[in-house]
Amino acid sequence: MTESGPDLLGRLAAFGRLLHELGLDAGPGRLITAGRALAAIDIADLEAFRDSLRACFVGGHAESDVFDAAFDFFWLPADLSGRDSGGRGQLRSLDPPAGWDRARPPTRGPEPGSGEAEADDRGDRSGQIFSDRERLQNKDFEALTPEESEEVARLLRRTRWNLAQRRTRRRRRARRGTIDARGSIRESIHAGGEMMRVLRRQRVVRERPLVLICDVSGSMAGYSRMLLIFAHAIASRSRVETFVFSTRLSRVTRALRVRDMDQVLANIGLTVHDFSGGTRIGDALAQFNRRWARRVLGHGAVLIMISDGWDRGDPTHLAQELSRLRRTVHRLIWLNPLLGSKEYQPLTRGMAAALPHTDDFLPANNLRSLDQLGSTLASIGSRRDQRR
Repeated sequence: MTESGPDLLGRLAAFGRLLHELGLDAGPGRLITAGRALAAIDIADLEAFRDSLRACFVGGHAESDVFDAAFDFFWLPADLSGRDSGGRGQLRSLDPPAGWDRARPPTRGPEPGSGEAEADDRGDRSGQIFSDRERLQNKDFEALTPEESEEVARLLRRTRWNLAQRRTRRRRRARRGTIDARGSIRESIHAGGEMMRVLRRQRVVRERPLVLICDVSGSMAGYSRMLLIFAHAIASRSRVETFVFSTRLSRVTRALRVRDMDQVLANIGLTVHDFSGGTRIGDALAQFNRRWARRVLGHGAVLIMISDGWDRGDPTHLAQELSRLRRTVHRLIWLNPLLGSKEYQPLTRGMAAALPHTDDFLPANNLRSLDQLGSTLASIGSRRDQRR
């Protein structure tokens, strides 16, 4: 390709806009990095071109498929079979196609040998991605059809979750912040005792540990699968400790690290023997406090309980264990799918015993409620706020 640099940068900006609409991070900083990376390679080499952009825009395995589909849709010609034996291909012309921003890339990359009519049909279906999210935003998880459940699962996997952050004691060099007197003096020694510049340092910011404890008893049967998909979506981008319980507690953190969600659900079904059984929240929390709390609740962790509050155990025991747990974490959030109903009131024994010890009481019955949870997680600060 011999097109000029400005033409390539214009196409790169348009590609960044497409990635942004699909949920990938394609801000100005990454676009600048991508421009510098392309300047260092032969852009006529398709594989080098793809790998350079992938390194700039893909932040994890969950984003790889989305990037590949967007790349094939935007950069490759309709006939993908015109490559030589060396694996090099000719990139599509740098002239932006008319109306490209009104189209959407397919959810999967086109297969070799597919016809133009089939590709156009996939493009038309992919245009429903954003309208489908709006349509499914308020639909209760329990009322979803199997096809809608798959669509919601895909939307959850594409959502970017900004978890709560904390300021650590460790500091690092920065342009702004407190003056690093020791570092400034040490640097001046190497300059013959003359203070050339004043160095500064800032506190390192990291994500808070996140712990999910999900109720998979019989009363939660209509929501358990979708909430486990939600836990899998978060775990694919951040380190999250996940537990499920019915009459007893089971750790499923390792099971959620598998990429295939169907395999995840199958593994959990084999591991958790009391799936869809009775509910003893107090006993499950007592087991968590004795065995796991010290191991997973350090560094100001945020704990999310997901349950409808139906409990066959002693409510006093539940209140005691939850109070003990509340003193250990930075924030305790209780998600109740029934809270999404206008007629619901937290009058069950378990829910009434739990409410005084929770910081946030939120619904978890549809996509909109999980978006609200995401906003809550992103807004958690360094200080422990009052209960909401």
